[in-house]
Amino acid sequence: MQDEVRSRIDELVKSNRVLLFMKGNKVFPSCGFSAQVVQILKHHGAEFETVNVLADPSVRAGIKEYSDWPTIPQLYVDGEFVGGCDIITDLHNSGELQKLLAGGATEG
Repeated sequence: MQDEVRSRIDELVKSNRVLLFMKGNKVFPSCGFSAQVVQILKHHGAEFETVNVLADPSVRAGIKEYSDWPTIPQLYVDGEFVGGCDIITDLHNSGELQKLLAGGATEG
């Protein structure tokens, strides 16, 4: 990954408390997995920003390397990678996501 792309992703992750790299945006998700995570975040009343990876191929490829995670969407909270759709859904169902979004730690 180019340093410029890594720096841009790093800045996005660090400057937004809750950030979702997704296909589309929170108003118009472009895939079912992205839409599911957006719905979960909205259910919790989370304030979050999104990055549409379809708008920038370098970010789309770079975020997978940045997180060492092969799929989109990817959720970051407090600068830390949380996971993709399946992990977010599991955390939501267990109640751990609410704690994480409120600023509490999850058990790992």
